[in-house]
Amino acid sequence: MRTNPIQPEDWQAVFPVPPLARNSQGPCWSENQKIVNFMRKNGLTRFLYGGNAFLYHLPLHEFEDLLGWLSGQDDSLWCIPSVGPSYGRLIDQVAILKKFSFPCVMHLPCGDPRDAAGLERGLSDFVQRTGIPLILYLKEESNFGGDRGAGLDAVARMAKSGVCIGIKYAVVREDPAVDPYLDGLLQRVDRRIVFSGMGERPAIVHLQKFRLPGYTTGSGCIGAAQTQRIFTLCQEKRWNEANVLREQFLPLEDLRDAWGPARVLHAATEAAGIAKLGEVPPFVSDLAPETRSLVPAAVAPLLG
Repeated sequence: MRTNPIQPEDWQAVFPVPPLARNSQGPCWSENQKIVNFMRKNGLTRFLYGGNAFLYHLPLHEFEDLLGWLSGQDDSLWCIPSVGPSYGRLIDQVAILKKFSFPCVMHLPCGDPRDAAGLERGLSDFVQRTGIPLILYLKEESNFGGDRGAGLDAVARMAKSGVCIGIKYAVVREDPAVDPYLDGLLQRVDRRIVFSGMGERPAIVHLQKFRLPGYTTGSGCIGAAQTQRIFTLCQEKRWNEANVLREQFLPLEDLRDAWGPARVLHAATEAAGIAKLGEVPPFVSDLAPETRSLVPAAVAPLLG
């Protein structure tokens, strides 16, 4: 896998966020390799393992196995694992991470008691201990505490100091073109390190209006060629064509929004015939049969 330092221009790409295939013993690496090989065959080379892989619930020994498997990918692939979300979890992961050479990791959003100054201190401590800079994941305006401005100021300081080298922006808006919080973020940090983090639904608006460099995708793990084509069209400023292609993703994205992004993607990847995913881990349950029956029709437009 890629180990050299990350530059701002590296965020100009599509970042699929894959599911993690499992069997009765834990993660099944042969099936996970099938998912990586499928995406790579269709032009995707950056893989971000986070919420869709249920890393919140991964035991430490499985986390170490994941890092070992990702480290074994060839140098043309950039593999990014996620860490945390709690401070204690971060500290437990330090010794494991120091066995490997990841150029960055992503911090999962924390729902525990927190404020901007405390998070800045804890995340900076983690980076000092590991020597590995962070991608910060902004999923809600409250991720860095109740004081929105203080949170954005803390993010800006971490970006300036090198603690943070990338920001996954995923705050849901009814209209993604109207986003004062994103405006505030971009007034404080270099927009070249902020990438859209909610898949194809808002991605084109984020790239066109806010001039973000790239985006993450869950459904693009299945529609890999199509999502890479959307990104190419956006680079060429062919926005209307990109929006037409984006429509193919909405049936699956609607199901993911309704029933849980990670567990629907888990079922959809198997329904697409890409790999055997197995059961999702506790604390999450598999889709009910009546919901699972809707998945193949939503996946079909992405397999053409």
